[in-house]
Amino acid sequence: MENLAPAIEAPVDYGVTAEVRAPQNLYALKDKDTFIVADQFGDITGQGDGLFHNDTRILSSFRLTLGGHAPSLLSAAVAHDNVFFTCNGTNQALPYPGGPMGPPGVLHIERKRFLWGERLFERIRCVNYSRDVVLLPMSLEFDADFRDMFEVRGTPRVRRGVKRPPHIDGRRVAYSYIGLDGVERSSVIAFSDAPFRLGPHKAEFMFTLQAEGQTELYLEIGAVDGHTPSRERFRDAAARARWDMRARRRHGARLNSSGRLFNEWLGKSRADLALLTTRMETGPYPYAGIPWFSTAFGRDAIITAWQILWFEPSLAKGVLRYLAAHQAHERSAFRDSAPGKIMHETRKGEMPALGEVPFGRYYGGVDTTPLFVALADAYQARTGDDRLIDELWPALERAMHWIENDGDTDGDGLIDYARGQDSGLSNQGWKDSEDSVFHADGRYPSGPIALVEVQGYAFAAYRGMARLAERRDEIGQAAIWRHKAETLRQKVETLFWMDERNYYGIAVDGQGQLCRVLSSNPGHLLFCGLPTPERARKVSEQLLSADFNSGWGLRTLAAGEARFNPISYHNGSVWPHDTALCVMGLSRYGERDGVVKLTSALFETASRMNMRLPELFCGFPRSPGEPPVAYPVACLPQAWAAGSVFMMLQACLGITIDANRNEIVLVDPRLPIGIDRLRVEHLRVGDESVDLTFERQGDRVSVHAEGGAPLTIRSKPVWD
Repeated sequence: MENLAPAIEAPVDYGVTAEVRAPQNLYALKDKDTFIVADQFGDITGQGDGLFHNDTRILSSFRLTLGGHAPSLLSAAVAHDNVFFTCNGTNQALPYPGGPMGPPGVLHIERKRFLWGERLFERIRCVNYSRDVVLLPMSLEFDADFRDMFEVRGTPRVRRGVKRPPHIDGRRVAYSYIGLDGVERSSVIAFSDAPFRLGPHKAEFMFTLQAEGQTELYLEIGAVDGHTPSRERFRDAAARARWDMRARRRHGARLNSSGRLFNEWLGKSRADLALLTTRMETGPYPYAGIPWFSTAFGRDAIITAWQILWFEPSLAKGVLRYLAAHQAHERSAFRDSAPGKIMHETRKGEMPALGEVPFGRYYGGVDTTPLFVALADAYQARTGDDRLIDELWPALERAMHWIENDGDTDGDGLIDYARGQDSGLSNQGWKDSEDSVFHADGRYPSGPIALVEVQGYAFAAYRGMARLAERRDEIGQAAIWRHKAETLRQKVETLFWMDERNYYGIAVDGQGQLCRVLSSNPGHLLFCGLPTPERARKVSEQLLSADFNSGWGLRTLAAGEARFNPISYHNGSVWPHDTALCVMGLSRYGERDGVVKLTSALFETASRMNMRLPELFCGFPRSPGEPPVAYPVACLPQAWAAGSVFMMLQACLGITIDANRNEIVLVDPRLPIGIDRLRVEHLRVGDESVDLTFERQGDRVSVHAEGGAPLTIRSKPVWD
């Protein structure tokens, strides 16, 4: 489990709120479609935390007490590889039956847990460090409410299914619930030792600990019954869980620097990506984040895969194949779907199954479809894998048909959106909270809305399909798509550019009016390569100014704009993935010093946040001696936040890999501040494996390559 913000709902996506929980550290573990969120004691209080399986909470309460009191906390942490959560505690005063209170602080209480096979395994070890026999009354309280994830988040329900009376069997308590969808959902809690008293919501034990002796209690919790918990089962499952995590982290090139803390950031980020990545039939797929988004999202997965594409392309392959398999084939206003559109989100719970919310398979993302096409092009360029492109070609053509037709709802040549029904998302770009798009005076625009960065994604999709079509000898179609890319570029330059502000507006509304607001969105245009070098330079200057750069990262909205709020979800906060995309755009246009400074800023942020970047944090300006201000409901871990370091590093190194030419291109390579040496080992380029060593030598960075792929070093980027 890992450090999470208080479990209250962010003002995004579904317009609902969950119960507010007092600020404290929360910790999360995940295995496939099962995850747990609990506090630093390992307890679950039911206020947004719990053990979830397939978007249903199968453990809503879980609390350990000793003699009626919670243990005193000594420490709580998750292992660096994200496999184990460990809480260390000690006893408060214990009652002696018929006698005085036993002294506090003589027992060490260790709770160690992990998930494997979508089951929770836990060991509670008690060690008596006194020289007296200690009687230890221990209780575990528990319950399962079987609430759907959306219900946990605050969406009200008029009716629920039927929860059956729990079945108690010596050392097991089994709960079951028959949902309104007719599906039976279960939860079984089992103990290695039979409690002396076992009820529907409480197990009571009495252990006798000899002087300097110890005892262990094992338990397992899952959606299905299993064998009786034991030390052997715990150890065997723990070894499998750790081996599996190591195997997931071994994919792709190895990165190692001269900086110990920087290496910790790289390692923790890679461990987070491994934790969130789930094996599908189509390949590996990164779930978006815990707790609210531990499921397959389209946009998040595409960005995450792109962030690590340069050194680990297999994730992009899995993402592309999964999204192609779940592409829309029919129209639905409820699901915001149309033929060819790429999925935004999928859920497995009761409420989506019943249609109480549209997110069982939801397509209300205007940017996911062009991003899907653009990633396919980037993947082919990185790997030379024409076979996958042949497999995906029908899906890519359908996606382009959506972009060229349904994506332009009002026929003005721009990709826009207007939600199909009120149950869907009102804003359908990556800034999808209700207040994230507005005019300079704060007014909300009328739809349909054309976001500036989405035009950049569509531009990249057109150019990407043109390049892929040329590889397939479809020259005529390639020319059409290339022409459409240039036409869209001219529209963006004409309709979105603000001469008086030397910047692009955030959106064009349904009346053709430009929302003349300074946001981070145009940084994504740089990432896609749409602006001219002159306009890119002006955008870069703005992004690097104090209005955007908080000192910890780039704000989503410039200070001083209408609705600017550094505590908001999208209107002044800092999102690491957004900063990384902007930084990659800056690098693409030759801005090198700013790239290094922003990379160092995010590194310093990570160093103040246990080497893990959250989904977002507040956009307050950096002050000497003060840490960045956490956003209270950020997902942690979050996939595209974890992937940000790798895109930032790529931007610093100026590295691009062209597998079709069997070539590595470096443009004015730099190293992050404080890093004098970086080694990239086993970097695959076509059929070759290359090791690269970057080393600071005075004011320049030298590069040494070991392997067969040629290396091209340029001093300036090539823009077309």
